[in-house]
Amino acid sequence: MAAAATMTWHEELATLVGDNGVRFPGAGGESAANVAAVGGGWYRGGEEEEGEGEGREVEEGWAQQARGFVESTAEMLRLLGRGLWDIAAQSLAGAEDSELARRLRGPAAAAGKRLSFMNEYLPEDRDPVRCWVVVAAVAFVTLIVLGVGSVDDTPVELPKKLYIGPPSAKTIQLPDGRHIAYKEQGVTADRARFSLIAPHSFLSSRLAGIPGINPSLLEEFGARLVTYDLPGFGESDPHPGRNLNSSAHDMLHLAGALGIVDKFWVVGYSAGSIHAWSALRHIPDRVAGAAMFAPMANPYDSKMTKEERRKTWERWSTKRKLMHILARRFPALLPLFYHQSFLSGKQGQPESWLSLSLGKKDKTLLEGPMFNAFWEKDVAESVRQGDARPFVEEAVLQVSDWGFSLSDIQMQKREDLSFFELIKSLFSQAEREWVGFLGPIHIWQGMDDRVVPPSVTEYVRRVVPGATVHKLLDEGHFSYFCFCDECHRQIFSTLFGIPQGPINPVPEPSEVASQLTEETTVPDKVKEEEQEISGLA
Repeated sequence: MAAAATMTWHEELATLVGDNGVRFPGAGGESAANVAAVGGGWYRGGEEEEGEGEGREVEEGWAQQARGFVESTAEMLRLLGRGLWDIAAQSLAGAEDSELARRLRGPAAAAGKRLSFMNEYLPEDRDPVRCWVVVAAVAFVTLIVLGVGSVDDTPVELPKKLYIGPPSAKTIQLPDGRHIAYKEQGVTADRARFSLIAPHSFLSSRLAGIPGINPSLLEEFGARLVTYDLPGFGESDPHPGRNLNSSAHDMLHLAGALGIVDKFWVVGYSAGSIHAWSALRHIPDRVAGAAMFAPMANPYDSKMTKEERRKTWERWSTKRKLMHILARRFPALLPLFYHQSFLSGKQGQPESWLSLSLGKKDKTLLEGPMFNAFWEKDVAESVRQGDARPFVEEAVLQVSDWGFSLSDIQMQKREDLSFFELIKSLFSQAEREWVGFLGPIHIWQGMDDRVVPPSVTEYVRRVVPGATVHKLLDEGHFSYFCFCDECHRQIFSTLFGIPQGPINPVPEPSEVASQLTEETTVPDKVKEEEQEISGLA
């Protein structure tokens, strides 16, 4: 009992671990050897302090105790880890031939095949299996570090909630029974010299149109601007089976219901341009012309070269690339992101919600109160129904098969030519005939646009030779199209020439007859008054 009472905790720890055969010089006694086996020789219970008598042990300080405890604990953890590794290796030996492994082998191979497209982003001399394991591990550690480092005790102002007002849109009923909501600006139908129909972009609604356009400008050019909610957006009924062909015919039925008998212009801005392209492809006989602003193209179009695709992707943020990949490969995951951003019921900024990279002019515009007021109202109307499905459908439409290529909008006419005529046509551009949409197509592209890069417009110009491109130096994605009176005047002057005002409608025959009746009755009244005056005299 006395021996046990004089034993230190280091010696008790050594007795628990046991002797693993490691010995260090200068250690005396059985207990010292055991302690050296654990702690690397940090305690020598048999040494005497210099200048003292025999049998007097060295008094250890708190620093030595702490160091010894840490080293002993590390040694035990190392031995424990080695034991667990040996157990796991023995347990997994032959596991590839087990029933569970045979059942998982097929789904694992299928998942690996679907994810094999990501191997294109790896160097050619790297093993994909090892690389992606390392990437996953680094990403996991990075998320942990960011989560720990993002802890901030400073109070943060909570975002405001989106205010969604009561329904107020005008609607028409389509032939399939759906209702579509629309908005009119400018002159009335009977006075309109030009009619424009503008489908909205991704996170938008019928309230957008041409943001900030002055009503006096529409009156000056005699223009009528019609905007509408895409299916499932705003107050329009959803259409789960929609595609770009049905989108074009929705536009056609809307024009007929609103009394647009002549051809109309289509306005395509950003993601809304895919519906404008569809109108040029499917209903070209009803379209007078197209005004495109930073128009989108399918980034997976087979007609796009590798260099054009590379220039497009390199200007996008990492998150936006991920959203495109999800929309094409795993669209079922998109609602998870949407409900965390614009479907959360809170206000937010375009660059964060849409994962956009913005230039200097765009940032200046988006920080202004005028744009913020417009953005909050437009987004609130866009998410009125609170359903993620229309947004998923729209995102999938952008990156999936459109049913046509942009090169199909204008195609060279094929004729049965003789050999010599064919050789001659190769060297004579003027004699080539084109079919498809032959009306004017104007494209305005900001050269500092980082949302739809200029490389997209270069591709469009290559495959649609009849398009006229207006390059805008130092302009971004929003700066020229939104809240710029001078820009809007330049656009309308380019499309319509000198402003001629609205059309003065010809009066109906019944109106002419009523006017003539009034003119003939006035003299009779005058005669009666003269007779009364003469009688009094």
